[in-house]
Amino acid sequence: MLRRRMLIMLGVVLLIVLVLAAYKAFSIYTMIQGFSAPKPPTSVAVATATEQPWQARLPTVGTLKALQGVDLSLEVAGTVTEVQFESGQKVKAGQPIVQLDSAVESALLETAQADLGLAQVDYNRGSQLVGSQAISKGEFDRLSAVFKKNKATVNQLKASLAKKRILAPFSGTIGIRQVDVGDYVASGTVIATLQDLTSLYVDFFLPEQSVPKIAVGQAVQIVVSAYPAQTFPGTISAINPKVENTTRNVQVRATLANPEGKLLPGMFASLQVLLPDPQLRIVVPESAITYTLYGNSLYVVAQKKAEDGTVEKDDQDQPILIAERRFIETGERRDGLVIINKGVQKGEKVVTAGQIKLDNGAPIAISDDKTLAEQNSTPRAD
Repeated sequence: MLRRRMLIMLGVVLLIVLVLAAYKAFSIYTMIQGFSAPKPPTSVAVATATEQPWQARLPTVGTLKALQGVDLSLEVAGTVTEVQFESGQKVKAGQPIVQLDSAVESALLETAQADLGLAQVDYNRGSQLVGSQAISKGEFDRLSAVFKKNKATVNQLKASLAKKRILAPFSGTIGIRQVDVGDYVASGTVIATLQDLTSLYVDFFLPEQSVPKIAVGQAVQIVVSAYPAQTFPGTISAINPKVENTTRNVQVRATLANPEGKLLPGMFASLQVLLPDPQLRIVVPESAITYTLYGNSLYVVAQKKAEDGTVEKDDQDQPILIAERRFIETGERRDGLVIINKGVQKGEKVVTAGQIKLDNGAPIAISDDKTLAEQNSTPRAD
C-alpha cells in the first residue's frame, strides 16, 4: 500500500515537472519568434544633400571706435564760470562748451589794445615824418619795433583768453559732464567726451596667413551683443602695413554706418570677413549630424539589397528603405547648414530627425510629420 502511494506521488511530481518544462519551452519559443520577427520600420524625417555656392568667411572679433572721438579738456587751470551744454546733447562744430574765469586776461587785453593803438598812431606819424627827414631813420625803426611788440602782446593775450574756453572741435554727441559752475579745474582735466557716431570704425586682427585673402573695400558683417539678431554691414577701409611681432597678426580696420545711433564706441564686436569667389559645396542640415569624440556621422537613406545585389521590395512592391550609417568629414557650419567634405554625395537623402532610434541597417519609413523635425532641432552629441 505504501509503495503504491509513493509511486502515485512520484507520478504527480513528474507530471508537474513536465508541465513546467513545457511552459518554459513554450516561453522560450515565443521569445525566439519575437526576436526573429521583422522589426517595424522607424519613422524618420529626411532632407536632401544639396550643392550650393558657399562663401567662405574669416571669423574674428574687434572693438568699435568712433569716426572722431575726443576727451575734451582744458589747457590751463581756472574756475568754471559757465557750462554751456547738457549731458548727452548733440553739439555742432565750434559750439561753446565750457568757459573759465577770464576777467584778468580781459583786463590785460584791454590795456594791451590801448598801448597798441597809441603805438600805431606813433608809427603812422613817424612814417610821414621820416619821408621829410623830420625824424631820423633810427627813431622810425624804434617806433616800428614798439608797434610790432604791442601787436604781438595783443595776439598773445588773445590766445591766452581763447584757452579759457572750450569749443566743440567737430559735430557729435557729448557725454556726461564732469564739472560744474564754480569748480576750480587744473590743466588737463577732462570736461566730457565728444563722439561722432554717424559712422564707426571697428578694429580687429587677422593672422598673417590671411593677408592674401583680404583687400580694401572687402565686405564684413558685424554682430554685437546688444543686438545679437541684427547684422551690421561694413567694408574694410585700411590694412596695417606691418605684422605684429609678438602675435604675428595684422591689424585691419573696417568702416560701418551708424545712422540710427544704435552702436556705441567701445562695444565688443564679432565679425565675419566675406571672402570673394564663392565655391560649390555639398551641405546638409546640421540636425542630421551626430557629433562624437571618435568621429562625426549621419544616416543616409539606402535601399535594402539581397545577397545577389537585387533590391528587396515589400508587399506593395516598393523598395525597402534602411538607414546606412556613414562617418563623414565636416566643414564650416552656418545658419543651420554644415559643409560635408567627405562621405555624402549630392542628391542623397539624409535623416534629420528620428536618428536616436536607429542602428546601421535598421528599416525606416520616411514621414512628413513636422513633429519629427522638432524632436531633433538641435545638434546631438553621443
